[in-house]
Amino acid sequence: MITVFNRRELIVTMDMKRQADIRNILADNNIDYVVKTTDLQRAESTRGYTGRFGINQDYSCEYKIFVHKSEYEKAEALIR
Repeated sequence: MITVFNRRELIVTMDMKRQADIRNILADNNIDYVVKTTDLQRAESTRGYTGRFGINQDYSCEYKIFVHKSEYEKAEALIR
């Protein structure tokens, strides 16, 4: 089980395909992971002034992938 106390950040990306590829690699190698997704367009300061017009939808979310500390080195080697 991965908790806040025993996890390590593997990668941060804004590329949906890249995060999906990494998740597939981890799953294929039986490495547990947690993904934290942040919608960058939900920031009130951005939406209030510009709305969603002109914002590249490909980079509207930030994906943080975490793995257990004991599996970090293996996971890092697999995604390189």
